[in-house]
Parts: sequence; structure tokens; C-alpha cells
Amino acid sequence: MQYQGVLTKMQTEFGSPIQYYMVFEDSFLHMNQLLDKEIEINFIGCQCLNCSKKKKIYRQGFCYDCFYSSPAVGDWIMRPELSTAHLGIADRDLDYESKAQLQPHVVYLALSSEIKVGVTRKTQVPTRWIDQGATQAITIVEVPNRYLAGITEVALKDHYADKTNWRKMLQCTAEGCDLILEKSKVENLIPAEVKDYFYSQKNDVYELNYPVLSYPAKVGSLNLDKTPSFQGKLIGIKGQYLIFENGTVFNVRGSEGYCVTINV
Repeated sequence: MQYQGVLTKMQTEFGSPIQYYMVFEDSFLHMNQLLDKEIEINFIGCQCLNCSKKKKIYRQGFCYDCFYSSPAVGDWIMRPELSTAHLGIADRDLDYESKAQLQPHVVYLALSSEIKVGVTRKTQVPTRWIDQGATQAITIVEVPNRYLAGITEVALKDHYADKTNWRKMLQCTAEGCDLILEKSKVENLIPAEVKDYFYSQKNDVYELNYPVLSYPAKVGSLNLDKTPSFQGKLIGIKGQYLIFENGTVFNVRGSEGYCVTINV
């Protein structure tokens, strides 16, 4: 059966294991049901997720013009400490930025390739951790806006990684750790402005279980620009990656805006 559409990040449902869905405009694929089966992916063009024009994708599913004009991809997205809506100062669109920035955010520790620190909106828990391929996660602080979360993350970057090593995450080589113990170490490292928001009483550790039949010893990334047609047996899904039997991995989120046909 053939499915066709524009790639966006896979939708997920928290469970054991996590359930993955590839959603197109008029159809969807329940990816867990395709484990241990051959699937074929064919690249047929591009469509900007913002303006919907059939233009080359520049970054994050956006064409060049939209990437440098849309408020959805301002610098404060990747660097929360640059958020200014709490001061009433616009970056690109104050109304949009106020809605996104002036809501509860959490700073967390997660185990993916190693222990990393990160920021997400409270409404994105545990989705953000799933997207990163974390196997465990714990909240450190919950703050009322993105700026406070950002300065907390900056303070902790000297002590923890803030990026996921995708190869290690997909090979599942991270060593185990005690996130409750790690959390107890950070109370004295966070900025004074957020100490009142520290989760001192709550030590809920999320455990995340992915639908993976076996982890590859070596991984190689599928790039649709270089390999517009690919076929392989799906053996796992972790983070936003499809894992194939031959060690090829496909970053669905990294290919947002690419139009594909998928044969299953």
C-alpha cells in the first residue's frame, strides 16, 4: 500500500512501548505496526511547512524566506535565554512570542546519549523527552516563562551536556545513572531567580520504553537529497528516528518539509 505526503515529526503516545504515528494530510501510518517489515521511502519534492510553497527546504521544514521571517523559528526557540516577551519586547511578533514564552516551562535532566539538561514547555512533557530518545527524565524546576528556564539551562550547561549524540542514543550505549541523585546536585547551581521554583519535594522519574527489536552496532544516516529512494526492514523507532536492519537510520524530524511516498 502506498502513502504520500509531507513529512512532519512523528506524533507519539506515551506507553510501553511508545506508540509512533506518521501523519499526512489525509492519512496516517501507525509505525509500530510496521516493525520487522520492509518499507520503501521515495523523495518526490519539497513543501515549506510555513508558506506551503514548493520551495527548497532551508532548515526545520521552512524555506529560506520563512526561516528568517516566521516567529515560529526565532533565535529564542533554540536559545531560550534570549526570550524577551516577559519584558514586552518583540523579536519578530510579540503576540506570537507572548503566547509561546509566557507559559509554564520546565528545565529537566534526561538520559539519552548521556545526562543532558534541557528546556521545554510544560505541555510538552513527556513528548520532548520522547523526541530526544531519552530513556529516563526528571524535572528540576518549573518556571512561569521561557526566559527563566533559559537562564537556568545556561547555568547548568557548564556541568551537563545540552545536546544529544544521536549515534550513541540510537546504539543505546549510554551508561545508567541515578537522576534523583543528579538532581540533588543542581540546587546550588541554578540562578538565584529560580531557586524558589526548584522541585525539592517531587522526584518523579519518567521511564521511556521504545519499540526497538534490536539496536545496531553501527549507524549511518539516510539523506534523501543524496539517496532519494530507499528500501529496508524497519527494526526500531527511537526519538524521531526510524532504525533499519542494515544500520541505516532516518531522522524524520530532520526531513520535515520533504514530500515522500511510502510503500508498505
